[in-house]
Amino acid sequence: MSNNGTDLTIGFLSSSVAILLFGSNYVPLKTYDTGDGMFLQWVVCAAIWLVALVANLILHCPKFWPFAMVGGCIWATGNIAVVPIVKTIGLGLGLLIWGSFNALTGWASSRFGWFGMDAEEVARPLLNYVGAGLSVVSTFIFLFIKSEIPNNTCSVDTTPLLTEHVTNETQEDPCPGFSWVDKLSTVQSRRVGCGLAVISGILYGSAFVPVIYIKDHSKRNDSIYTGASQYDLDYVFAHASGIFLTSTVYFLAYCITMKNKPKLHPETVLPGFLSGGLWAIATCCWFITNHSLSAVVSFPIMTAGPGLVAAMWGVFIFKEIQGLQNYLLMILAFCIILTGALCTAFSKL
Repeated sequence: MSNNGTDLTIGFLSSSVAILLFGSNYVPLKTYDTGDGMFLQWVVCAAIWLVALVANLILHCPKFWPFAMVGGCIWATGNIAVVPIVKTIGLGLGLLIWGSFNALTGWASSRFGWFGMDAEEVARPLLNYVGAGLSVVSTFIFLFIKSEIPNNTCSVDTTPLLTEHVTNETQEDPCPGFSWVDKLSTVQSRRVGCGLAVISGILYGSAFVPVIYIKDHSKRNDSIYTGASQYDLDYVFAHASGIFLTSTVYFLAYCITMKNKPKLHPETVLPGFLSGGLWAIATCCWFITNHSLSAVVSFPIMTAGPGLVAAMWGVFIFKEIQGLQNYLLMILAFCIILTGALCTAFSKL
């Protein structure tokens, strides 16, 4: 098999593993109360850093480029909104929306050379544009899918999916155990959830920019990154270090804001570590996919697939998405996503 054929095989295999894990990594947390999510995001990011450390040791500690940490900072900023998103619009719909905007941001920045990166060329540009355009169409369809998430008001006692509540808060709080998300009306929850999902998706789609920037400038003799590695996985530890550092800063700021009385949920520690570990393994696979297929091809594929997996969890296990109209919209959106992913994949061949 030719080198190109080998790269394609490795790229599609690693992307398949990443899609499965990205679509399932929040499932271990579904039946646990996560409060406002600030403690959970720190636990998840700690697990990500540990897995990246193991990967770095396996790779014999390649050179550490601090600028690659910026991508981790961007990702961690988007990640602090995950719990509010899941609480307001559900795991399936949330991942579908942020995945679509993730794909568009990552594709556009790579295809057109935004943020100082080199514009990437493909063998069949028209197919690539069609694939990206179909991602846009699917995004608008997802916005019309309604998820069945309990309305968390102070007078209602709800049941799990990141919505179960504790009751041991201070007496001054009229809604003990409830985070600010739980006090939103149904309409407000949908608006906030969709808005946060869009913002998170854009941030997620920008997270690989520093790594790609370093790789592109490593080919230039006048750059400080001259000679930097072209293997994406060599940057995973720096990326994860940026994630953990930023999440720690946010958590400490949260503790200060809460006057050293943060809402901790110790029962989420082990599920949080499992979630973070799954995400970190998936990200390593994505780095491999970027190296084998290039970002302009990998982003539409890698960000559309997890939404499908998450939606299957939401439909068949957690019953977040119900009703014939929602099912038909989701099937239509998936057909569009699949067509777009195939167009993008074939644009490389």
